Amino acid sequence: MIVVMSVGATEQQANDVRDLVKAAGLTPHDNYGTQRVVIAVLGDVGPQRDHLMSKLNLMPGVESITPISRPYKLASRESHPEDTIIEVPGARIGNGTLTIMAGPCSVENRDMMIATARAVAAAGATILRGGAFKPRTSPYAFQGLGIEGLKYLAEAGQEAGLPTITEVMEPGQVEIVARHADILQVGTRNMQNYSLLTAVGKAGKPVMLKRGYGATIEEWLMAAEYIVSSGQPNVILCERGIRTFETYTRNTLDLTAVPLLHHLTHLPVIVDPSHATGKRWLVRPMAMAAVAAGADGIMVEVHPNPDEALSDGEQSLTFEQFADMASAVKKIHEEVRTLIKDPFAMTGPVRVDGVSKH
Repeated sequence: MIVVMSVGATEQQANDVRDLVKAAGLTPHDNYGTQRVVIAVLGDVGPQRDHLMSKLNLMPGVESITPISRPYKLASRESHPEDTIIEVPGARIGNGTLTIMAGPCSVENRDMMIATARAVAAAGATILRGGAFKPRTSPYAFQGLGIEGLKYLAEAGQEAGLPTITEVMEPGQVEIVARHADILQVGTRNMQNYSLLTAVGKAGKPVMLKRGYGATIEEWLMAAEYIVSSGQPNVILCERGIRTFETYTRNTLDLTAVPLLHHLTHLPVIVDPSHATGKRWLVRPMAMAAVAAGADGIMVEVHPNPDEALSDGEQSLTFEQFADMASAVKKIHEEVRTLIKDPFAMTGPVRVDGVSKH
């Protein structure tokens, strides 16, 4: 449930609510809005719900109490009606501007990384991506440069004036990656690696959580809940395609997820057309479609010479192709930005896993 404090409620009144929640064996979690405090009650309320709600309703400073129907309490828009805006040095995500994350799949060497950073920054990228630790299907494929790659990525970001994002694969890597990158990325294979989700949630850096290629929307949001409940409210959701029966593309890009997530959660939504399609010539149209659907941004792979890339060259854009795509998506964003998150769409019923919910 969520407890909405009235405008002008004192801190002591809010503390009294928190103390009552704790006495019931539950956990209070604050969401600060522009005018009032909303306290989410976390835990298994069970049979004491009605009794607890009655007691809370009588407390001074309490304006209203609403049960939360979603299992992902903190990630739900019910508990946090306002959009989450994430700030990293030099960029904001989820504030209505278009976020463009770009860079190579893997950091291969220093010179390539700096050249790519300069090129994508000049074309309008707002965040530099690059993989230092690479989870690969084949154990014989290039696995990344590790810590050396992190240093090259950080240097390239500073050179181009861009914040950086890179993937972390296991809890033991979190501290070193957080030391070098501005945003930690959890990849599709680790979406339900709960020890990793808890670790990145405690690292003090924003986290981008990619959808598991076999995950439902609800499973994805429950994974985000692990991060938020561990102390990190700044989570970015990244749709990167799901596995279906189709084989002509690497995955099937689920653009329905974009407006659906904006209905269900306050967290910003990014789309990765590179991993979704696996084909260079499909990245531009799918990036355009993602922005038209209301995505807060896109993430694409860019390489100075894709045919010689050590990983994912077939889906990487050249510098010229990236500049053309960036120009196209910016124009679309300017056209649709006033239509995104339409109030009628935000208040209507939505179906999740075949069940009609409001």
